[in-house]
Amino acid sequence: MEVQGYKWVKWRVWLCRLAALLSLGLLLLVFCWRPRLAVLARCSSCPVASADVLLIRDSCGQQHVVEVLTEEVEEGSLDLLGKLDESECRDTVQLYKDEKTLLRFYVFEGLRYIWLDRKGAFCRVSVLNEDWTYRDLHRLQRGLDPLEQSSRRSMFGSNLIDVPVKSYMKLLLEEVLNPFYVFQVFSISLWMIDEYYYYALCILLISIVSIGVSLYETRRQSITLRNMARLVTKVTIRRGSGVEESVSSEELVPGDCLVIPQEGLLMPCDAALLVGECLVNESMLTGESVPVLKTPLPSGDVTYSADGDRRHTLFCGTQLIQAKGGGPGGSRAVAVVTNTGFFTAKGHLVSSILYPQPIDFRFYRDSAKFLLILGFIASIGTIYIFVVLYRTRVTWLQLIIRSLDVVTIAVPPALPAAITTGTIYAQSRLKNRGIFCISPPRINVCGKVSLFCFDKTGTLTEEGLDVWGVMEAGPAGFSDLVPDPRLLAPGPLQSGLACCHTVTLLDGQAIGDPLELKMVESVGWTLQEPEAAADALNAEFGGCRVLAVMRPPPERPQAWGASEPAAIVRRFPFSSALQRMSVVTVGRGGGSALAFMKGSPEMVASLCRPETVPAQFTSRLHGFSSEGLRVLALACKAVRASSDVQNVERAEVERDMQFLGLMMMKNLVKAESPKVINTLSLAHIRSVMVTGDNILTAVNVARSCGMVGPDEKVIFVTANPHSTQSAPTLRFSLEEQGGAAAAANPPDGLSQYLYQGGSAHHFAISGKSFAALCDYFPDYLPKVLMQATVFARMAPDQKTQLVTELQKLNYRVGMCGDGANDCGALRAADVGVSLSEAEASVASPFTSKTENISCVPLLIREGRCSLVTSFSLFRYMALYSLIQFCSVLLLNTVKTNVGDLQFLFCDLFLVTLLAIVMGRGGPSEELHPCRPPASLLALPVFGSLFIHVCMLALGQLAAFFITTSQDWYVPLNSTVFGTANLPNLENTSVFVLSGFQYVMMAVVVTKAYPHKKPLYHNKIFLLVLLIHFAVMLWLALEPGPVFAGLLQLYDITDMNFKMLLVAVAALNFLVCFVAEMLVDLGLLNCLRSLRGTRQSKKQYKRLKVLLSDPSFWPPLNQTLGPTDHTAISCS
Repeated sequence: MEVQGYKWVKWRVWLCRLAALLSLGLLLLVFCWRPRLAVLARCSSCPVASADVLLIRDSCGQQHVVEVLTEEVEEGSLDLLGKLDESECRDTVQLYKDEKTLLRFYVFEGLRYIWLDRKGAFCRVSVLNEDWTYRDLHRLQRGLDPLEQSSRRSMFGSNLIDVPVKSYMKLLLEEVLNPFYVFQVFSISLWMIDEYYYYALCILLISIVSIGVSLYETRRQSITLRNMARLVTKVTIRRGSGVEESVSSEELVPGDCLVIPQEGLLMPCDAALLVGECLVNESMLTGESVPVLKTPLPSGDVTYSADGDRRHTLFCGTQLIQAKGGGPGGSRAVAVVTNTGFFTAKGHLVSSILYPQPIDFRFYRDSAKFLLILGFIASIGTIYIFVVLYRTRVTWLQLIIRSLDVVTIAVPPALPAAITTGTIYAQSRLKNRGIFCISPPRINVCGKVSLFCFDKTGTLTEEGLDVWGVMEAGPAGFSDLVPDPRLLAPGPLQSGLACCHTVTLLDGQAIGDPLELKMVESVGWTLQEPEAAADALNAEFGGCRVLAVMRPPPERPQAWGASEPAAIVRRFPFSSALQRMSVVTVGRGGGSALAFMKGSPEMVASLCRPETVPAQFTSRLHGFSSEGLRVLALACKAVRASSDVQNVERAEVERDMQFLGLMMMKNLVKAESPKVINTLSLAHIRSVMVTGDNILTAVNVARSCGMVGPDEKVIFVTANPHSTQSAPTLRFSLEEQGGAAAAANPPDGLSQYLYQGGSAHHFAISGKSFAALCDYFPDYLPKVLMQATVFARMAPDQKTQLVTELQKLNYRVGMCGDGANDCGALRAADVGVSLSEAEASVASPFTSKTENISCVPLLIREGRCSLVTSFSLFRYMALYSLIQFCSVLLLNTVKTNVGDLQFLFCDLFLVTLLAIVMGRGGPSEELHPCRPPASLLALPVFGSLFIHVCMLALGQLAAFFITTSQDWYVPLNSTVFGTANLPNLENTSVFVLSGFQYVMMAVVVTKAYPHKKPLYHNKIFLLVLLIHFAVMLWLALEPGPVFAGLLQLYDITDMNFKMLLVAVAALNFLVCFVAEMLVDLGLLNCLRSLRGTRQSKKQYKRLKVLLSDPSFWPPLNQTLGPTDHTAISCS
């Protein structure tokens, strides 16, 4: 953020108050709309250190004004902070010492920023604890004494995620001061002066109802969000003296030692788990329905990170289902508070709802520009009316009113609200199909998605896996494949399969990761956890604190001997970044301490002694992965008897291990996945797989679900980072077809076939290579991204980075995932879809209860339908205002006007009803290859509007001149002006024709094929159209004396003339309809040829053209360095 400081200047403040008084509050209104101008007018620039007011420009370029606050803190508070940590910035919070000790800070989007003198800036208060190490957190188990706790509370503030709920009066003031309602007040006042009483009162009533509904909904949503975000409960903390005390969670500060009861609790803060284990439901934050087992934070000098240490972190807002203590009694777990309030994970998500990032979507940008264009047209009309009426010598009051009245007609205030109608209908339809949306503006963005990323496990493939077999490693290599792990002889591999997991019991039922559940089930061992018999279990296993006991089945073949039960005494949970997990077990009496490790084969093998890894490891792994199997490796080592098994470090456990073997699991592709991928492919939407699994397994799944065609080649992109022995390298290698080793030198014929464009190709890249590519080969990154379909072994932060890099190529990126590892990417994507059983999750804008990716085409179809509907409504509302604009200009020219009830009839009965039902049409059943446009200022859209306005104006002129050319024509009374001249022939003919135009343009601009169902599916819209047409036909031919009197229509007796008016309306409709069809068929595209061929503005489209020549791309079998470049570049 950019921050500028300003100080109040008294004489400027008083001058602004005087100016506000003289301008009748207009200046305050300008300051309300443009706070930056208020600061510049009343303040002078100064250093940030001494500022009273700050002007903040955020990362999106939006400007905010915040006031610098001061708070009195206790003497010595900062010295206390300095004692807690030695870091430079922690003991340098600058205080202003007059007579009191004051802390200077400000609050922005819920986050507190305090002044740090040595940094010379306001910094987030979380900087005071952002570099805590594991050792620092373990030291804080002793608890904070009251003075420490009080001083920290003055720095960090209360532990509240406080969503402001404004009073109705304040909401009313903010709503009324909105530019939309200010314009409405101006318009209503003008209409009242002009004696349009019925119309003005009706619009006033509608505005009051609209404001009331808006206030109620806004406050209701604020209260709902506040109830969801606000959590105040009683918690137990440990004081520095060792005494435990029950306090309100509102008083918690970072550093407090939290004692967690066995029955668990709803977490009121973020905390690092130090002692014991906790089973946590994180579905509210991540959408992941499977409870997660949290384990104690290890000790050491490693810097703590909530994201990096997720398996040791209890997040605010998550439900702790149960806690198992690690103390002498084993009754309660212990954690240290790391973040409070809006600095927690839940706080960040609530903040993203309260203060959403603006959506960079062209349709929304063009909407504002189009309103400016209408404003420009209105100004031309104002000048025209002023000149015409000035010549007729009307009074100055009438001159001003007539001129300003044109502005209220040409710029429809309901335009921004009308275009949300399609989104509201789409959101309702999605909800009925089990897709919940917390960001409705993103529905329109779905219509422009050009690339969709998919997680693999649980998204493209089934969540559950079936054990396909195990293969034990020995001195002679791998043994034969054993299809059932129960048939394994007793030994380390069988024990590893039984013990290396984080499965736990809840009410006697095993829960945990589906893969681990299947693994434990396959080996047949029984899980037992210490509850009432904790002391007995601890004694059985040598006095060690037992986390769980795995007992072998009683029925075993006698020839094999009996397996011994094992007690799990330490767990190091799985980490996506580390690609492994491990446990420490002991046998009866505390002997036979063994450490087991399970993880990706490549990672496990790298941590084993080389002589224990069979020579066939690479070929076996390649073979199994190529068949689409999920492959895990296991390893073990004996833990030294002198080691403290319950406090042993992870780094000590996970090294120099003995390779035990491989376990293969079959992960079936969901039946819906190939159909959806094929649908997206036919719609020209790229599909990309982003997974943490092995690259060969991922390629096999990509072939199975259709991302890679049967005749298409896969090229592996391998990038190696800089090391002490070698420089960074990049290599493109063709996939081996049936061989055992990686394809380094494919046959010349195959390479020539690829170079000649005989087959399409896809890139596959691993997370390690992706990181090296980003760091050392940034010039190649866009080219690789253009053709990469498989991204394997990707860490969660790399998934987020991938989405961001694809967006830099101007792709509209969608992301579909089902787990916590995808949360960052789901939020970073333009369209994030979480597959979750939860009704709505803040993990992503969209949550689907459907457990497969069939929701993706539905979401895109609804997005396209909503976008097309928004376009239609925008064009219709713009044409409605321009039709009325032409009518008023024409009638004002001859000293008459549209009547009061005529305005009311057209605006409410005709236009509003049509606008409401126009968006009801549902999406097409198929995805079309072409996406709908997103620019309102594109040539077809803007050009068609121009043609229609010309045709409509000509239609009204035709009606006017046909009327004046009749033999029975009665000229206007030239001595009066405006509505005093009603009824008259000119007004009646123009009113009738414009009424038909409102109805017919609703048909012309309503688009159906290919993104919406045909028009006849929207039965309510058709019914309203028929009613409107019948009413207009009745008013044109035989309105009757009552309605003719109400609408101030002239009694025309010539039926031939009336039929001629209807014929003119029909001809007008036919011309506009044909013009619209020709525009849709590309008539205006010929104008583009006059300007010559231009490159696409989207970088990925320009790159696609440049990469279409396969004679030099990709550079197969060449080892490239950072200085090597191909001839392709894109600027």
